[in-house]
Amino acid sequence: MKKVPRSEEQFKELLTPDEYAVLREKGTEAPFTGEYIHEKADGTYECKACGNPLFSSDAKFDSGTGWPSFDSALPGAVTTHTDSSFGMSRTEINCARCGSHLGHVFDDGPTPTGKRYCINSVCLDLDAK
Repeated sequence: MKKVPRSEEQFKELLTPDEYAVLREKGTEAPFTGEYIHEKADGTYECKACGNPLFSSDAKFDSGTGWPSFDSALPGAVTTHTDSSFGMSRTEINCARCGSHLGHVFDDGPTPTGKRYCINSVCLDLDAK
């Protein structure tokens, strides 16, 4: 996948301060505050920082955790990394195109994939059908 050649200054100009804090500084939005928690529209969720298609609305489910959750990502859309911050061991999810932080993936999903991609709404745009 072709990478997005943006500097941090360019990301700061493109994103709001809240978006920048989560996407580029690995922050987390407060639970139950995000725009897409209860969204039911069909479409594709894209990276707010670069427009990379990340998740299909068909993969979205209500996890009750306070963040939009998906049971799978689109092929090649995300990368994963071990996140040992805050004394925990989690798997961080990043956009494969621009490297922005999206959230974390857990192995406790209720669908056959067994995955729960827990994603910050502020990191997403919905391209509705």
